[in-house]
Amino acid sequence: MVRVELTPHLYRFFPVLETLQIEVPAGSVAEVVRAIDKFAPGFSDYILDERGALRRHVLVSINDSILIDRKTLSDQVADGGTVYIFQALTGG
Repeated sequence: MVRVELTPHLYRFFPVLETLQIEVPAGSVAEVVRAIDKFAPGFSDYILDERGALRRHVLVSINDSILIDRKTLSDQVADGGTVYIFQALTGG
């Protein structure tokens, strides 16, 4: 299984995830995101654009490495790994 951690800002939009210890099967980042979407419908639409790529202000880290493939999310997450999903806040 893979553990998923989110920035607190994302819990505001998907409060059900805050009450869970999010663990999903190992696989590609795309598969991890689809698994999260089962717990919180609409999550993938919030962090991905219409082509399935990460939105501009979203970062994903696998353990200690930033995601390489932002377009197809093909980076693999090994069993026992942790995926961190960050949403940068912008504005002025």
